[in-house]
Amino acid sequence: MVKLIALYKKPSDIEAFDEHYKNNHTPLVKKMPGLRKLEVSKITSAIGGESKFYLLAEMNFDNEDALNAAMASPEGKAAGKDLMDFAGGLVHMMIAEVVEDA
Repeated sequence: MVKLIALYKKPSDIEAFDEHYKNNHTPLVKKMPGLRKLEVSKITSAIGGESKFYLLAEMNFDNEDALNAAMASPEGKAAGKDLMDFAGGLVHMMIAEVVEDA
């Protein structure tokens, strides 16, 4: 399994960010073909202080081929365009291979 991970810095307008993320972006992501699971976590603190990060989204796919196909699909392109339009300066994207499943 692989994960597409989106780590978001704190937005200046949290309420507007949350509204767009929930009502616009998440429905687009959920339409991506091959998506097995979407898990979204709000970051509440950092060890030893306040976190500069606000949100973590993990999107699970069977393998990297499935992830690449999802990203290349019309649904994936729509989600990517939306992401860049509302949070392009806030997000850091990563791909991770799951090596252990508890």
